[in-house]
Order: sequence, then C-alpha cells, then structure tokens
Amino acid sequence: MPHNQRLSALEKALAVLEAVADQPQAVGLPDLAARLNLPRQTVHRVLGQLEEAGLVLRDPSRERYSIGTRQTRLALATLCSKNQLALLKLLLQGLVDEIKETCNIGVLDGLDYVYLVRIECKWPLRTHLEAGSRIGAHMVSGGKVLLSQLEPDRCRRLLRARKLEAATSRTITLPAELEVEFAKTRGRGFALSNEEFLDGIIGVAVPIRDASGRALAALAMHGPVARLSLKTCEAHVPRLLRTAERLAKAWISH
Repeated sequence: MPHNQRLSALEKALAVLEAVADQPQAVGLPDLAARLNLPRQTVHRVLGQLEEAGLVLRDPSRERYSIGTRQTRLALATLCSKNQLALLKLLLQGLVDEIKETCNIGVLDGLDYVYLVRIECKWPLRTHLEAGSRIGAHMVSGGKVLLSQLEPDRCRRLLRARKLEAATSRTITLPAELEVEFAKTRGRGFALSNEEFLDGIIGVAVPIRDASGRALAALAMHGPVARLSLKTCEAHVPRLLRTAERLAKAWISH
C-alpha cells in the first residue's frame, strides 16, 4: 500500500489542504489525487468534509477547489498571533530607523488590506492607524502589491465582487484600470500609492515571499508629499526588498 494511503484521516485532510493552498489557481480532483498519490474517492470525500467546514471552496461550474474563507481567517489569525510578532517588529523598527518613515506589514483578507504590524516614524506629521485596521486593498500600496500577485482569474473575480469605493479623487476604482496597474506592478516588482487613500500621502510596497516565491504579506512605507516624492519612494525599494527577505526568513524559521 502506498505510504500516503496509510495516513490518518487528519493527516489526509492536512495534506489535501496544503495541496490546494500550494496551487496558484483553483485545482481539480484528478490533479489533487495524482499529486497526493491518493485514490480519487478518498480525496473527494476529504474535499467534501473540508468544504462543509468552510476550509475549501468548490467552484461547481468547473469542479475545482480553492482556499475557503475559514482557512483565510485561520491563516490571518495565525499571522496576527502576538507570539510571533516580536522579531518582525524588531526588523521593521530597523527599517523605520533607516528610512525615517512609517512602515507596516500587512496581508490580504479578500479585498481588505489588514495591518499586522505598524511602526510610526518620529516626524510629527504622520498618519496613525492601529494594527488590525482594515483598508480597501485597491487604495494602498501594500494591498495593490498583494492583489497583483494573485492568479489573474481570482483577482478579476475579487475586483468585481463588490463596488470599489474611492477615498480620494486619485483612487482607482475601475477593475480594468486596476488590472493594468497590477500588470505594471508585477513588471517592476513593487507597488506605488499616489494619494489614493489619503490626500497628500504616498507610499510604496514590496511582497514578502516564501521559499517558493509565493507572496505571504506586504512590506510597505508611506509618508506625506511634503517630505516624499514617488521618485524617493522608488529609491527606497532596495531597502524594502532587503528587509522583506529578512522578514521572510524570520517568519518561516520562527
């Protein structure tokens, strides 16, 4: 009997969850069964249980599976857990000390950008948002860089799932225009926000990637146009990328 077929029910469920999460797009039953070396009927039964629990989502039109909302909430709760944030805060503080502007680490939750960690700069002119705050992902550089990393079909469905609100006259709210913006972001490796969330505030963000290259979170900085320009933001990208690499290593090894 193949080794995978001797796994416990819990181990099989975890293996299926990991296999679904590892795919860049929704995946079908035959592909999952082949990847896991498990009988189709076994994988189908596990997927049904995971779907009932909200851990995977089934697209009935194509019989393909993707990560469910409960799985996303669990992942978000894990990322926000205080028992792993100390080292991340230390690394983020080092970046803030270096560039003298507010920086944050955030993740996607649907179309929201959720701040996990924020460290404010020492300048009196600054914006203040608590960790846990949610902002429309299409408005801020951190959200934009993460949306740009999604599988295109999934991103397209997200952008059309609800009306995108405008926070300023510069906020991009048309899905087609955002898709063009995301293509530019993928090409250059970072996202910019040009007064799209708050008038007078600009920012830049890079992805924090795991060993496989998948974006785990975003590392972003922002500040007022009185001190920053978009050109200055771009000049900080190498520093952000170096810190993002250190954050990824700390995150994975913790």
